[in-house]
Amino acid sequence: MSSVEDVARREQGTEFLPKFDANGLITAVAVDHRTGALLMLAHMDAEAIAKTRESGFAHFHSRSRKRLWMKGESSGHVLKIVEIRVDCDQDALELRVEPAGPACHTLATSCFYRALSSDGTLKRIDD
Repeated sequence: MSSVEDVARREQGTEFLPKFDANGLITAVAVDHRTGALLMLAHMDAEAIAKTRESGFAHFHSRSRKRLWMKGESSGHVLKIVEIRVDCDQDALELRVEPAGPACHTLATSCFYRALSSDGTLKRIDD
């Protein structure tokens, strides 16, 4: 199959053909399905995608721990999957989720709780 056919299958077809990077990972963002708020960004490998689809709860590949982990496995702040959306070229996923508590390990609602100010400093923003 030519690369043009491969691109067409991935971008226009109905097959789930995730385009992993050189490390076998794909970027995934978790979004609150009710509010649309961006909660977190993480990475998934094939195992994390399979476990997420099987369990209905978000699993990721921890680059620092080099292992599979379920979001909330120790805190209880799990992310229940409502829908998994795939971007146009299948190299990123949007996990539409129902969060059971704060998404960030700092206990902020979202991992994106600071904004970059014009002076180059970080300013905490309200959730």
